[in-house]
Amino acid sequence: MTYASTLLRTLDERGYLHQTTDAAALDALAAKEVVTGYIGFDATAPSLHVGSLVQIMMLRRLQQAGHKPIVLMGGGTSKIGDPSFKDEARRLLGDEQIAANITGIRQVFERFLTFGDGPSDAVLVNNADWLDRLEYIPFLREIGQHFSVNRMLSFDSVKLRLDREQSLSFLEFNYMILQGYDFLELNRRAGCRLQLGGSDQWGNIVNGIELTRRIAGKEVFGVTTPLITTADGGKMGKTASGAVWLNADGPDGYCLAPYGYWQFWRNTADADVGRFLRLFTDLPLGEAARLEALPGAGINEAKIVLATEATALLHGREAAEAAAETARQTFAGGGSGEALPRLETGGEIGLLVALTGLGFCASNGEAKRKVAEGAVRVNDESVSDPSLVIAVTSETKLSLGKKKHGLLLP
Repeated sequence: MTYASTLLRTLDERGYLHQTTDAAALDALAAKEVVTGYIGFDATAPSLHVGSLVQIMMLRRLQQAGHKPIVLMGGGTSKIGDPSFKDEARRLLGDEQIAANITGIRQVFERFLTFGDGPSDAVLVNNADWLDRLEYIPFLREIGQHFSVNRMLSFDSVKLRLDREQSLSFLEFNYMILQGYDFLELNRRAGCRLQLGGSDQWGNIVNGIELTRRIAGKEVFGVTTPLITTADGGKMGKTASGAVWLNADGPDGYCLAPYGYWQFWRNTADADVGRFLRLFTDLPLGEAARLEALPGAGINEAKIVLATEATALLHGREAAEAAAETARQTFAGGGSGEALPRLETGGEIGLLVALTGLGFCASNGEAKRKVAEGAVRVNDESVSDPSLVIAVTSETKLSLGKKKHGLLLP
């Protein structure tokens, strides 16, 4: 389909479109007026990870096309947790932890979107503002009557849990009703006409569309992205060392320094480079195509561009260039650039502890295997003893393979 609107044309050309409700009507609307659209993000951790990045970029594309993004923080729905394609219920969070998580997550959106009061400026809202005030019986009477239990049970997100005979609580079962209600409430409050999301949210999005049409009599739309996987079929953003977090600072285990983020993109498989350039950077499509087509070892140039451009969007141009220079010094010059991850040791540290402490390995077992494979070096010298205790009297370089390097400090 050829799109008239900049919005759908951009989403299509850059690889974001998977499913669209009434694409022709949405295209016509986006071509003639500012469309307000939203994506919801539950605040279940102090940071989002790179698996959420395609949704963040969708909001960025929405704004770049002249439309208005709403970042909906799930201060209310985070108290339940989205059961979609989860094997078990999420840990229930309290108000204080959810508020702290929202504070951490907002920092990321401020990198990708322009917030303000203008027609296409982004706004951040919290669904606790309306969900916390709902009265149970009136809500059931007004909203609950529009949801068929038979249909809710047919959604893949529910069927998978039930087919595996895994418990699905009544609390979680209500999540899709609350998400549908969010769309209705945003339409009432902000004239929101569009919900965007991943393909796993299609059923929830359709629920919200139908609810808004029935109660408010408004035509609203939904767009989903394809599931973003790597060329080998793996889940986007999952690495041996765990999730790739978007915050540079925060609680232990929920942040990643700019150099680590740059490295993640530099390690992209050859077959994914062009697609990721289109999805995760602002490079023109022609330049992305040129880089994708570089022959032989030239694809490494494309990976450096991908890493630098993706890092610049999240952490700023200066941090991205510093990470690229650190990599150049480390790989080409044999140096130890300023942006390498660092670990304080107090003077000595076990090899396995160092490998896990720098985030190179997810467990001692994995670290032992890497040592046995001959993949670990201290100051560029191969080591083979997993019980080695490293005496750190000065800055000491620890490497895993060709691409992971860190510094141990006394």
